[in-house]
Amino acid sequence: MHALTIVSGQLEWAAKPDPVPQGSQLLVEVRAAGVNPADLLQVRGHYPPPPDVPQDVPGLELAGTVVGVGPLARHFKVGDRVMALVGGGAQAELVLVEESAALPAPVEIGWESAGGFMEAFATAYDALIIQGGLTVGARVLVTGAAGGVGTAAVQLAALAGADVTASVRRTEFHFRLRELGAQRVMPPAEAAAAGPYDLVLELVGGPMLSSHLEQLATSGRMLVIGVGAGRRLDLDLSLLMSRRAGIVASTLRARSPFEKAALVRTLGERLLPQLTSHRLLVPVAATFPLTDAPAAYARVGEGGNFGKVVLLSGG
Repeated sequence: MHALTIVSGQLEWAAKPDPVPQGSQLLVEVRAAGVNPADLLQVRGHYPPPPDVPQDVPGLELAGTVVGVGPLARHFKVGDRVMALVGGGAQAELVLVEESAALPAPVEIGWESAGGFMEAFATAYDALIIQGGLTVGARVLVTGAAGGVGTAAVQLAALAGADVTASVRRTEFHFRLRELGAQRVMPPAEAAAAGPYDLVLELVGGPMLSSHLEQLATSGRMLVIGVGAGRRLDLDLSLLMSRRAGIVASTLRARSPFEKAALVRTLGERLLPQLTSHRLLVPVAATFPLTDAPAAYARVGEGGNFGKVVLLSGG
C-alpha cells in the first residue's frame, strides 16, 4: 500500500507494508479522510501521535470499506462501509482500526461527508454535551463557527434546544450558519459583547478569549478546544470567582482507547440516526485526491473554509 508520510517536515506519498489486522481490528480500505488542523501541527513536529499508531502517517478520521478483520472482531465484516476515529494513520490506502472506534457509514451520505464526520462531531459532542452539560435554553457562543468543529457544534447545540450565537469573520458564511441552526451570527467583536453566555465553546483562542470570559453568565463555563490564534492570556481570577464560572480545556487525541470507544458508542446511539436522516450535515469546503495532500493541507492552513477539507482515494 501507499500512505501519506511525514519525511523531514514534508509530506510524501510513500510505499508502506500492508497492515494485517490482529485481535478485534478491522483493515479498512480508505475512501475518504478528513484533514484537521492537528494534522498540520503534526507535520510541523508540534503534535506527536500516541504510541500505538503510525508515527509518520497523519490523519485522525476516515471512511472506507472493510477488507479484512481480526479473529476477535464481532461487529463488522468484509464489505461493510465504516467511518472511524483513530489516533493517527488515517491518510493512507489501508488503515487498521479498532472496531470499537468504528461506526457504520450510512449509505445515505457520500464518502466525503463520512470521511469528515468523526473527528469534528466527536470533538463537538464531547465538549458541549459531555463536558459542558448543555441543556435546553442554554445561551451558547461558538467561536470559529465556520470550521469543521464549529459547524458541528452549531448543529448539536441547536438540536439540543440551546440559544446559539455563532462567531465568524466572513459575512458570506452568515446565512449558511443560520441554516445550520444558529439564531445569531456575528463578527467576533460583536459576538464577544453580546452575552451573557452560559457556555462558550472556544475554538480560536487569542486576544478575544478574555472578552469571552467577561461575557460568561453566573455559573457559566468556557470550553477551550482550540487556540490557533494564541494560547496565552491575562486571567482575572476574581471575575471567575464572582461569576462562579469555570474554564475547561481538552483534547481528544490523547484519550485512552476505552474513553474513545465510549464516545464512539455514544455517537452511534445519539448522532448516527440524525446523520442518516440528514438532520445533521457535514459541510465540505473542498476535496482533494489523497495523492495531492499538500494542496489540501495548504487549503486548511489558509483558513476561511466553511466545513471540512477531505482527501478522497481513487478507489
